[in-house]
Amino acid sequence: MGSLSLSLLLLVAAAAVSLLLASCAAAAGVSYNTSDAAGMQMQWGNARATWYGQPNGAGPYDNGGACGFKNVNQYPFMAMTSCGNQPLYRGGKGCGSCYKIRCSTSKHAACSGRTETVVITDMNYTPGVAPYHFDLSGTAFGKLAKPGRNDELRRAGIIDIQFARVPCEFPGLKVGFHVEEGSSQVYFAVLVEYENGDGDVVQVDLMEKGSRRWTPMRESWGSIWRLDSNHRLQPPFSIRTRSDSGKTLVARDVIPANWRPNTFYRSIVQYS
Repeated sequence: MGSLSLSLLLLVAAAAVSLLLASCAAAAGVSYNTSDAAGMQMQWGNARATWYGQPNGAGPYDNGGACGFKNVNQYPFMAMTSCGNQPLYRGGKGCGSCYKIRCSTSKHAACSGRTETVVITDMNYTPGVAPYHFDLSGTAFGKLAKPGRNDELRRAGIIDIQFARVPCEFPGLKVGFHVEEGSSQVYFAVLVEYENGDGDVVQVDLMEKGSRRWTPMRESWGSIWRLDSNHRLQPPFSIRTRSDSGKTLVARDVIPANWRPNTFYRSIVQYS
């Protein structure tokens, strides 16, 4: 069994002081800083896991969650999703982060010991479970079991696991932008999703038609970013995103001149 790095141990100590964990719910996040993805990759740490929703479901009844992602029961998430507590959800900046998780037969006889990958798509606030707490979808929790013993493992309710931050991989997909309901000529909100690598976004900027200036957007909630403008915004819009490890990606004119609210726009760029 791997050991926590010094930096991760310090995070555990800090998280234990002010944990607020609960069954998953879309609520306003609180800011929480962690090391970047590169520093987290394949450094195994200890956590506890619970599950919620339907035994073979994706967690939330609407297949969404506090990150704003939609249809998490479908590709590429395929219901392999999880709520994260404060040091995992990070006030929304942990949305989209990918983790390998595993449980050991020495902890529970139904555990397979295989590693599975889950994506943070929701948040929770249940105090006292563990410094790092994954509230998994029923599907993800069951995947940790030996063949035919999924329900047995789910009946355990809460189990000890190990976890490691890993790069996200979304084969065949480019970074996507969902323009949120309520967006207008002076207010623009967009959900960012399907980022390879770090998987999450810590800053989003927008450039209007004919401009050479990037305007910072503000985190609204989860993985949704907004811009409150003092003038009529001029599309098409280019969008620049910065990931957890500082990599930037520019999607030129990704939001067209005739954009509409509640519409998804796929870019032609992706983090390598």
